[in-house]
Amino acid sequence: GKNEYDLLVIGGGSGGLACAKEAARFGRKVAVLDYVEPSPQGTKWGLGGTCVNVGCIPKKLMHQAALLGSALKDAQHYGWNIAQPVQHTWSVMAQAVQNYVKSLNWGHRVQLQDKKVKYFNMKGSFSDPHTIRGLTKAGKETVVTAENIVIATGGRPKYPMHIAGALEYGITSDDLFWLKESPRKTPLVYYPLILHFYEIIVYISLTDASPDVSLECAGFLTGIGLDTTVMMRSIPLRGFDQQMASLVTEHMESYGTKFLKRCFPTKVEKLESHRLQVTWKNTDLGTEETDSFDTVMWAVGRAPDTETLNLETVGVKTNSETGKIIVDASEATSVPHIYAVGDITEGRPELTPTAIAAGKLLAQRLFGQSSELMDYDNVPTTVFTPLEYGCVGLSEEAAVQCYGSDNIEVYHAYYKPLEFTVAERDVTQCYMKMVCLREREQRILGLHFIGPNAGEVTQGFALGIKCGATYPQLMKTIGIHPTCAEEITKLHITKRSGLDATVTGC
Repeated sequence: GKNEYDLLVIGGGSGGLACAKEAARFGRKVAVLDYVEPSPQGTKWGLGGTCVNVGCIPKKLMHQAALLGSALKDAQHYGWNIAQPVQHTWSVMAQAVQNYVKSLNWGHRVQLQDKKVKYFNMKGSFSDPHTIRGLTKAGKETVVTAENIVIATGGRPKYPMHIAGALEYGITSDDLFWLKESPRKTPLVYYPLILHFYEIIVYISLTDASPDVSLECAGFLTGIGLDTTVMMRSIPLRGFDQQMASLVTEHMESYGTKFLKRCFPTKVEKLESHRLQVTWKNTDLGTEETDSFDTVMWAVGRAPDTETLNLETVGVKTNSETGKIIVDASEATSVPHIYAVGDITEGRPELTPTAIAAGKLLAQRLFGQSSELMDYDNVPTTVFTPLEYGCVGLSEEAAVQCYGSDNIEVYHAYYKPLEFTVAERDVTQCYMKMVCLREREQRILGLHFIGPNAGEVTQGFALGIKCGATYPQLMKTIGIHPTCAEEITKLHITKRSGLDATVTGC
């Protein structure tokens, strides 16, 4: 018999919703299945996926809260009289952020209705290549058939299950953004000075993607006045340019985030004071250490959300190591008519805009006579740490690996954002570099920028790099004065020259 829908999308996140809405635009009969399994701590949320609920959106808003705290300190240098001490109330921020997120959940539901896309709040699993069994929270079953099926279930944070107490006492980014009260739940009084120590520890063991959210969280938690420690097993921001990653963490350290480097936790226990005692090993010293915290947050990577999909029954191939779905350039899986987009797919960047673009293009190929494939090269991104880091194209390491160090030229500069001068802010880590091919036209391979508003700065240059911009073209570009972005148009000192890269004058 004929299938009920032309397209069924499993997963109502960025990629899935974009694909469903685009397919509906071609007049096709479309359905979306979405279900949020509560986190181990019981946190759940509405339609929209990771980005809207527990990712980019709440993260950027909380990052903004922290930036405003810094702005209050700066304001005094600019003549504003601000009564000290300034206090931050977590519950006010959290409520406002959560209300905005809920408005987005509602907006997504309304959009699906307007576009006549059927929405099922159910958990889906394959019965056969065209049939999905949907289960509601109450256990009610619905069978849905479709000509084409797109898997877009994304990923969820992992827990380090080998660490005693990890699941019982820890939280992840899935929980942090939905906390009603500050993660500094239990003030501790240190006698004889009555000081309140509110401490959070974030553990990063970056075996795979999403290292940025941990540093971003640690950054804004420090910025709103919480005592935050980051424990790292290896390197920060794996997959990013490591010179830039070091500058980002150095800046965080200088602004009060503590780092325990080359350490890994072995157990978490609850004390009578309700604080959490963490025991860890320091691999450099070979010692065992311990301290207590109010909140322990795990940031040990994300796992694809495929467990209940029953993929093996229909023969959808996954990477046995990562669990991600293997797709070709057209997002097709190993089974005809079954596709996958977004974080669930092997070897793709875990980024909202790439999932959205891939989902839209897939719908256009399926229903709109298009043959355009998603281009995953030169995708720009930004890490929203207290000092933001934006990049597009290759890291210096990747460029050296691809072309050899003799064939690349790196232009770089340490610069001073004008707004930092009067505020007497430290500019040590405000740095940018451009990685170019050394041959005659000097095509730009990568751009890396650390400084305020890095995302806004990087976005425009990403167009240039996508269009094959060269270093001489950049040199012909007039800067906008006075901005941080204009410093990119003035890059002239090469690393090879060994000259001081500090920008002087205006």
